[in-house]
Amino acid sequence: MDELRKLLQENLNIDFISATLSNPRNKDAIQKVKVRPILKKDTLLFQLESFQNNQAFHENMEVEKACEKLLEHMENMKQMQLDTQGCSYSVLISKKGKVTIKNKLKKGDRKKINMSHDRKKKYVLEEGIPVPFLQDLGVMTQEGKIVHAKFDKFRQINRFLEFIEDILPELDKDRELTILDFGCGKSYLTFAMYYYLHELKSYDIRIIGLDLKKDVIRHCNELSEKYGYEKLKFLEGDIADYTGVNKVDMVVTLHACDTATDYALAKAVGWDAKVILSVPCCQHELNRQIKNEVLEPILKYGLLKERMAALITDGLRAEYLEREGYTAQILEFIDMEHTPKNILIRAVKNKKKKGQGDDAIRRCEAALRVTPTLGRLLDGYAVEEKPDED
Repeated sequence: MDELRKLLQENLNIDFISATLSNPRNKDAIQKVKVRPILKKDTLLFQLESFQNNQAFHENMEVEKACEKLLEHMENMKQMQLDTQGCSYSVLISKKGKVTIKNKLKKGDRKKINMSHDRKKKYVLEEGIPVPFLQDLGVMTQEGKIVHAKFDKFRQINRFLEFIEDILPELDKDRELTILDFGCGKSYLTFAMYYYLHELKSYDIRIIGLDLKKDVIRHCNELSEKYGYEKLKFLEGDIADYTGVNKVDMVVTLHACDTATDYALAKAVGWDAKVILSVPCCQHELNRQIKNEVLEPILKYGLLKERMAALITDGLRAEYLEREGYTAQILEFIDMEHTPKNILIRAVKNKKKKGQGDDAIRRCEAALRVTPTLGRLLDGYAVEEKPDED
């Protein structure tokens, strides 16, 4: 790490703009660290914003302590992007600890940096920069201002893109990627995903949005054609029966109702999708099944039983994905105050052996007397009921 220490010591100064540490080796540890300079009482400090378990932690440090803390974080990270007034640096660290540093000199005027301690949150899609699909969907005015009544939707879109930003290192940029969005609805997030990955990040992607509503599909296709999004198509169809592709790189399923989420997850596993992003909705199935004598004093309260069943449903979904060779996380999508449907399951395919954790899943299901649809689908058992969709 000597070369990395030298890099930090030479660049943590008044010309420093920002740095992002990402792609952790240990997925349960800190997931990302963002660094920016701040001035407090004319003293140059560096603010480290670290993200773990959907929480952000802030520390302000002087240069020596910041350098040591960043080196400590890089023991778990595979990459770092560091920008100064004069140069951009990309740092990659191999499994064996080999450090590779690439730099690119900058030209032009010096960038003005906001070093105030408290500043406005920076979104992936920034207010003030007109985005056509946001304008047509009523989220943004023609001048690029966010419509007040739609600001929660604007935050939701940006939050979703942050989840995608985190998994960019998992996506191959050297070939066309196929992304399926089940239950796409009005497609705020589908358009945002295409705009972000294709227009802003230059990925070669093909996105297919699937929904049961004919009028919604027709409208979305009209918008896609209007924007010139040649590889963004919307189709009318059912999650359980869709067979239009053989290989998928990323599967997105947002607010698919009850067991429709399970069918989408099972499809994703069957396609060996590298990334799965799922925001479940209306988890009724286990609420009808769950029984446990020890928990009976709590389960007799309908509201508590409903919430417990929903959490158990999503927990078991994550465990099944882990069993199938994914690293799964359960994250808060948006603040609870805006919607109770705020859990996002993010799963990334890894090289670990399949089947691990199956015994623990079976013990849990036996204790609660439940047989989730996802488990039966993945295990090849027939499932009688068809999924509902919003």
